[in-house]
Amino acid sequence: MTGPEPRTGMFLTAQWRHLVLLNYAVDPAVLRPLVPHGVELDAWDGTHLVSMVGFRFLGTRLLGVPVPFHRDFDEINLRFYVRRRTADGWRRGVVFVKEIVPRPALAAVARLAYGESYVARPMRHRVDLHDGAITSGGLVEYSWRDAGAWHSVRATTVGAPQPLVDGSHEQFVTEHYWGYAAQRGGGAVEYRVEHPSWQVWQVRDPGLECDVEQVYGAAFADGLAAPPVSAFVADGSPVTVRRGARLPA
Repeated sequence: MTGPEPRTGMFLTAQWRHLVLLNYAVDPAVLRPLVPHGVELDAWDGTHLVSMVGFRFLGTRLLGVPVPFHRDFDEINLRFYVRRRTADGWRRGVVFVKEIVPRPALAAVARLAYGESYVARPMRHRVDLHDGAITSGGLVEYSWRDAGAWHSVRATTVGAPQPLVDGSHEQFVTEHYWGYAAQRGGGAVEYRVEHPSWQVWQVRDPGLECDVEQVYGAAFADGLAAPPVSAFVADGSPVTVRRGARLPA
């Protein structure tokens, strides 16, 4: 993470667990209209990426308070990578194209708090676990229902999880610790996401079954139709999401 900066107050704490991440190369022209004010696109080895990410939100607390019937749930998001220069160096972050959760109240709170593109859809998951940990050779799959059909993102683990390697593709994808959201009127909000480094599994048979044009728009259809340039599963960790702050104009 970057050097010291004033921390805003805690907004949300939770566990993010059992993440499956499929990463695709896209034309940066697809992403430029979605880049919030004050940040620029970030690339890995010259490649602009979008990631399909499915995971479990567990033990969620909002402003330190558990919300009944809304503590444990799935999320699936499509995101891309940006950065912002500050006096302390680059802040590397993500922008969400769309975030899918199973309950309307969760989507409404996120839209209100950050202006994020949350929607509520029926969801389900399968994660092969043993003693609470993902098994070697286990399937990790998240599905959602949209426009009358089920869509899914999945991968099967291979071997044992390993720590992230400095400079690796997996590190680039997982260690963007800021979120940026465009606001009405042309401004943007920046918020910090804190978590330790994760361990990751290599995978086989990564798959995205989705009517991309229907769910995400025609601009993403070609990029998400190609095989992913990388895919992996991460164990996850406790996370803290800080309150957002408006970027200077």
